[in-house]
Amino acid sequence: MEDRAPVVLTPPQVSARLAARQPNGRRPLLMYHRWEALLFLHWTMPPARLQETLPDGLTVDTYGGDGYLGIVPFFMRNVRSIGLPRLPWISAFQELNVRTYVFGREGVPGVWLYSLDCNQPLAVVAARALTGLPYFVAEMNASRDDFIAYSCRRRGAKHVAQYRYRGVREPRESAPWSLEFFLLERYYFFAQRGRSVVRAQVSHPPYLHRQAEVETWSTVPAEMDGFETNWDSPRHTCYVDGFDVKIYGTEKIRERSISTIN
Repeated sequence: MEDRAPVVLTPPQVSARLAARQPNGRRPLLMYHRWEALLFLHWTMPPARLQETLPDGLTVDTYGGDGYLGIVPFFMRNVRSIGLPRLPWISAFQELNVRTYVFGREGVPGVWLYSLDCNQPLAVVAARALTGLPYFVAEMNASRDDFIAYSCRRRGAKHVAQYRYRGVREPRESAPWSLEFFLLERYYFFAQRGRSVVRAQVSHPPYLHRQAEVETWSTVPAEMDGFETNWDSPRHTCYVDGFDVKIYGTEKIRERSISTIN
């Protein structure tokens, strides 16, 4: 008889969130990344509005009863697969994602990504094929003086999303019960791959976040993903300098059970 994993429909406890930091050993290490200069912009949203956008098997994760929608522009560096060297023309690019926070039927917390804009077409093709993540080709530019000036226009979009931001004050780690911990400390992503929902684990040091000073921000990427965005300023912002990341292979999630993809 097939083992049945318990179905968890209440938000994960702090212990489960901390445990997610440790690689579970189920899938092989596939890639190395470095993520740099991450700006996190978050707005609260009714959990029911977010739940209706999710596939069966995932539940909106909440903090204080609120769901959160995030927009995160950042830079990818030193991207390479296991056994291959970094290639200058494809190992560094910009990326911007729109996300919310979820947990699966086993209670594993993670990220649901509505879109990932990227200015490296080869990375878009490879990531869609390998992970099922909704990557899109975009025109993206950035410059840096005291602030980072960051722009993104997804292919087919009428408007450009522009951000101007920087990190201030000293970086600090999040307390396990804090909102920053809830938003940042995510070590799994979920995706739709064909008719299946899959998840993959990432491994990296705990986030060290700074206060963000944001002069310009945009909700255009969320509008492209079907959200009405007549929003006020973000409910929460923060900035992360960067860290090295390990990416593991995907595993398919079935109702009440997990089995790996071969």
